[in-house]
Amino acid sequence: MLKALQKRKLITLKGSAELVTEFFDYSINSILFQRGLYPPEDFKSEKKYGLNMQMISDDKVKVYLSRILSQVHNWVASGKISKLIMAVTSCDTRDVIERWQFNIKLDEQTVQTTDHKNKDVETIQQEIGAIMRQIVASVTFLPMITAPCTFNVLAYTSLDADVPDSWIDSDAKLVDPDLAQQVQLRGFTTGIHQVGTTVSYKLGDFTKK
Repeated sequence: MLKALQKRKLITLKGSAELVTEFFDYSINSILFQRGLYPPEDFKSEKKYGLNMQMISDDKVKVYLSRILSQVHNWVASGKISKLIMAVTSCDTRDVIERWQFNIKLDEQTVQTTDHKNKDVETIQQEIGAIMRQIVASVTFLPMITAPCTFNVLAYTSLDADVPDSWIDSDAKLVDPDLAQQVQLRGFTTGIHQVGTTVSYKLGDFTKK
């Protein structure tokens, strides 16, 4: 008796870059919401990864993130980026109080051959959903923030990467090493890209005085 074969679509380099960039978009939005950088009324709920994700509705922030992630997508697809950083900074002291780091690795051997790992999108999204749950749960161990804060997004790119003029050089936005704690979160792989997540945070009370 012949067995029925289910044809599954292989993840392409372009498709993998889209999944990774989409993950960054939802991660940054979730951090903005969970850490209270903008008021709850500036967000709208959206179903993704089997979860109710909170997405910023402020037009200026949306344009800022869209411009950043469009370029990040190009770097991810070309293998020109190794890290994406989201730094949360105190508006009063300019100290970095949190640093979310996403490590990105392109499996160049897989790209150059037809030996794809044939990982389906549903499995990838389940792995991403597990990371999103960890970001939500991070409020249980990260210090409370009620004082005004802002955020910056940094990219670690290859020397030969095409960098638009709108991107400027920056310091690493590191948390003070004498006060820093670090937590490793889950990672995921598309079979082409591997992404790992860590958060470093400054011990202390960041409430209004």
